Parts: sequence; C-alpha cells; structure tokens
Amino acid sequence: MFNTNFVFCDFKNNSMFSYFKSKGKINNAYTVAFYNLENLFDTKNNPNTLDDDFTSDGRKKWSYKRYRRKIKKLGNVISQLGIEKSHFAPALVGVVEVENQMVLKDLVQTTHLRNHNYGIVHYDSPDERGIDVALLYKKELFELLHSETFPLYLENKYGERDYTRDVLMVQGNLNGELVYILVNHWPSRRSGSNETEEKRIKAAQLVSKIITKINTETYNAKIIIMGDFNDDPTSISIKKHLVNENLYNPMEHLIATGNGTLNHKKTWHLFDQIIFTKNFFPNEVNRHSFKYAEVFDKHFLKEWNGKYKGNPFRTYIGKWYQGGFSDHFPVYIYLKKH
Repeated sequence: MFNTNFVFCDFKNNSMFSYFKSKGKINNAYTVAFYNLENLFDTKNNPNTLDDDFTSDGRKKWSYKRYRRKIKKLGNVISQLGIEKSHFAPALVGVVEVENQMVLKDLVQTTHLRNHNYGIVHYDSPDERGIDVALLYKKELFELLHSETFPLYLENKYGERDYTRDVLMVQGNLNGELVYILVNHWPSRRSGSNETEEKRIKAAQLVSKIITKINTETYNAKIIIMGDFNDDPTSISIKKHLVNENLYNPMEHLIATGNGTLNHKKTWHLFDQIIFTKNFFPNEVNRHSFKYAEVFDKHFLKEWNGKYKGNPFRTYIGKWYQGGFSDHFPVYIYLKKH
C-alpha cells in the first residue's frame, strides 16, 4: 500500500487543502467516522442467534477477559479518529458487527470514551448471526431527532428469506444543521463475490429508495451514507446502483492510490466507505463542508510481522485468538464548520 492515505477536496485549487493539512488542530474541524468492529459479541449465549462460537464453551473460547480487552482496544481507536485536526473525538461514528446494545454501552464506557458523552442509536436486526449496525454520537455536537430501520428482503435459492442486517437511518442536527446518516452492512462475499453480487445490488437499491424518501420530506437534504459495503468503490453495486450525480464517494480516489481497509488473499479492498451528497461541497450557504477522507491505518493497528504483516491486527484468525482490534481499518472524513 502507498503511504498517501487521504483524499482532499479541491474544487478551484488545492490551497485550501494545504492550509487545512499544514495547520495543527482546527477549532471548526469535525470528524465523521465508520468502523467495522469485527464480531463484538458479549459472552452470553443467545439461543435465537448463531453466536455459539463467542461463548466460553464455544469454538473460539470467548471469555470475559478477552471481551474486556477487545472493547478497551476499540475504544482507544475510536477516541483517536480525527484528533490530528479536530479538538473533538468523532462527532458521529457508524459501527457494525455489534451483537446488542449492551456491548455498545460497555464500549462507550471504556477508559478512552467514557468522558466523551456518546449517545447510542441501535436496533436489533434479524441477522442470523445476531450482529447489528449502530451509530454513536457526541451529544454536545449532535441532537438526535429521529431514527428508524429499513429491512433488506433477500431470498435464498430455495425461496426462503435470507435474513441480514437492516439499514439504519438517523436524522439529527449536527452543530445545528440538519443531516441524515445511513449506516449499512451489506451482505458478505462468503459464498463468492460473483455469486453474492445481486444481494449487494439489492442493498444499494434499498439505500437509493431511502434517499428518495428523505428527499421527498426534506428539500436538498444533506445525507451521509457509511458502512461496510462488502464491495469496493468501483464495484457495480456502488458505482452503478448507488452513487449518482448527486452523491460523491471520496473513497474511489483512496482505492485508486492503493489504500484499503482489509486484505483478502493478498489483495487490498476498501469495503468501508463514507459517501455523501454533493451539498457538502463548500458553498456560501453550507454550515459544514467536506475537506478530506482518510483510512486510519496507523502502525499499532497492523500485524507487525509474519505472513500477515501490514494487515489489520485482528481479534481472531480462524479459531486462533490473536488479541487484536479488528480485521478492518476504520475510515473517516473531516467536515469544516463555517
């Protein structure tokens, strides 16, 4: 991977970007982030979901000590996202692969997050493994107005419903400006990328319908779409079925310059993305404008040696406990308040 892991907002020239990058912390810089937390399960068995591996008697020998170690590590990472330029921990953090609201409550009460006053938006989803999506928000920066979920209806080859994660929609005021956030975790590639592509296309179509619904209710709505899409910015589901003339995906530049958030079979992918409506570009009426996007791939988040050197330092490889953070790097964007 290349070291250049940011994309800047350059509309007339790059002097604004250079100024923003060269200065230290900026009083009016705010961070919006996304992080796949890789199987953040508690240690209790839920008889209604496939969480047996993540119990003390399960295949992975998941224990309370390992659980506490993981959430402490994740809290440390989240607290650092964007702090190079912002005086605040992230204003908004979308997360996926969380089992329930209790693990989120434990997460925001860890050492590095407990003083940041994070609120939680979470709903139980019908996913068979029992993993959900959620949004964390700093209460002093974001006023929660409304939230709801939208189910993604899929069928398996037998015509039976294939249960997966819902799309979470959150409406609120970020520093007084109305924004909408859509948190996603699209169907995986576990059965093969080509074999499962249609499922992600359907997810993209669902998100497009939600955007249409938002726009019928709010003129020129400011919308942020984030998630683990299990597809790259250049994949058909993203490129042809989601991003249109009204949306901008800064992650397309990041992957073009060699950046990724996960590595599979020695190939880097950028499944974790933050996409937004173009009314986040600087203009005379915007309260917030996009500056640049980054993959947070600091050295401490990586495997240090061996055949996986440079990959995300994950919690497990198969059934073997590694004690790391996640198999994904987080991503974030900076917004500048005017």
